[in-house]
Amino acid sequence: MRDGDVKKGAIGPYLRDGRPPRFEAIVFDFDGTLTQPGALDFAAIRAAVGCPHHIGLLEHLASIDDPSARRPKEEILHAAEMEAATLCRPNEGAAELVAFLRGQGIPMAIITRNSRAAVDRAFANLPGMNPADFAIVVTRDLPLGPKPLPDGVRFVADGLGVDVTRLLMIGDHAFDVEAGKRAGAPTMFLWNDPAESQPDRGADFVVGTLAEALTVIRWGLPLPPGKLPMDLLEQALAGIAPTDSALLVGAGIGEDAAVIDIAADEVLVLASDPITLAADDMARYAVIVNANDVATSGAAPRWLLSTMLFPPGSTAGEVLAMVCDIQAVCLDCGVTLCGGHTEITDAVSRPLVVGTMAGTTRSSALLDKRTMRESDRILLTKRVAVEGTGLIAREHGTRLREAGWTETEIAEAATFLDKISIVDEARVAASFAGVAALHDVTEGGLATAVRELGAAGGRRLRLHLDKIPIYPYTERISEDLGLDPLGLIGSGSLLIVCRPAEAGSLKRTLEAAGVEVSDIGEVLEKGDGVEAFRDGVPTEWPSFSQDEVSRLGRPPATGSNR
Repeated sequence: MRDGDVKKGAIGPYLRDGRPPRFEAIVFDFDGTLTQPGALDFAAIRAAVGCPHHIGLLEHLASIDDPSARRPKEEILHAAEMEAATLCRPNEGAAELVAFLRGQGIPMAIITRNSRAAVDRAFANLPGMNPADFAIVVTRDLPLGPKPLPDGVRFVADGLGVDVTRLLMIGDHAFDVEAGKRAGAPTMFLWNDPAESQPDRGADFVVGTLAEALTVIRWGLPLPPGKLPMDLLEQALAGIAPTDSALLVGAGIGEDAAVIDIAADEVLVLASDPITLAADDMARYAVIVNANDVATSGAAPRWLLSTMLFPPGSTAGEVLAMVCDIQAVCLDCGVTLCGGHTEITDAVSRPLVVGTMAGTTRSSALLDKRTMRESDRILLTKRVAVEGTGLIAREHGTRLREAGWTETEIAEAATFLDKISIVDEARVAASFAGVAALHDVTEGGLATAVRELGAAGGRRLRLHLDKIPIYPYTERISEDLGLDPLGLIGSGSLLIVCRPAEAGSLKRTLEAAGVEVSDIGEVLEKGDGVEAFRDGVPTEWPSFSQDEVSRLGRPPATGSNR
């Protein structure tokens, strides 16, 4: 960010030479970067050792050939550093940035012109950080040229086994930027002093705080499997400006379908999803998951486009079988398979199906999450982790057998995948005038779906954890495999937001149709965030960086991956 401003929703500030960066390790300057600036009085030290202003202190000392003349001046510098180390404090946002990188498993290092003794003493005053957080600490005690020479940066890259072009150098001095650039590393200048005129250090990024640095860094870090984190997705979507007035509902957090005005009282609802977690029965997933998204807008799913990518080595029979399977599921669901694309490509290592579903409804019947009101009730159909329970039983049977499950129990849990459609219950809910919003629970489980629902409606939500129903098999799987059911993929469950006066009637109607329903919370005032209670006691609403089922990894492939 050459202008020093983190611009929400624009990708430009996160580019390096016009390309998205990739950071596999971070190296920090110490004084003024991880610590607050100003601990060392450089003017006083320069005066004490007779160092000209235009020469660096270390360079001045190195220029003194007589050891007896140089040693007293080195002692003055050392004493000043040690005193400053006892007084230093962490820079704003430093502990949080280090903790985030540590949690992500990103290697960190330090390059400083200070002595190792001064650095070690300073860490006693830096809560939330310690030397063990940094795989390599380069100080002037090592036989490497100090910054602005690039030797230390290259040493760190080699020591961490990281290409130097993926090692981000962060510092608050021109020497830091110069050292990084000369080594070939991307650089970030921390503009600590707002009184200083706009700096031009030639850095790839300029930030005013370490909190801003974290924002930039996250765009260059490898992501875990699963959805893009919600805050990053929000920034990405903020740069999308509608160019067609016919678009009624566009891309947004918690919006799984787009809505387009096509006639006087008719809208077209579009949704698209890839099938990435299911190793088998992909055809059924491709149709039902996309139909679910369309149904949550109050529309009837009608047409499907399907893109199918197969790895090299796939047979024509396998391709044909997938097409036939998708067609069969479409017929069962009253959907027309109307086109798509089929290709053999080394871009995938296993079959990938991407479905795009379209449906229609009357404009007056369209459900828009922005119509949610304070005091609306939040209902949940079925129970949490319907899909996750079936998926784990089908793909991780070996682990369940090792945990003591019988073949009958595994087979029964696997039938949960027969319950992942919410189209029928969505149709019933949409017929009630008091229903304001529908949202299906998918990747990231109920915990993520609730956050998405609140974000789409622009409302804070209150959830009661003790009222959230869990199937016995789901509870047992979660306990045996160390998972949280609220973070397990949950297709098959539908969140319904409705006016309080109609909640009871809607609940009775759904139960009469054979659909279990629970009242689990309420809508609050405008804003963002989720507050949670358990038995009336405030608690934290969970958050998951990736779906819990992803933590299990993929089982070994057996048989057809159709």
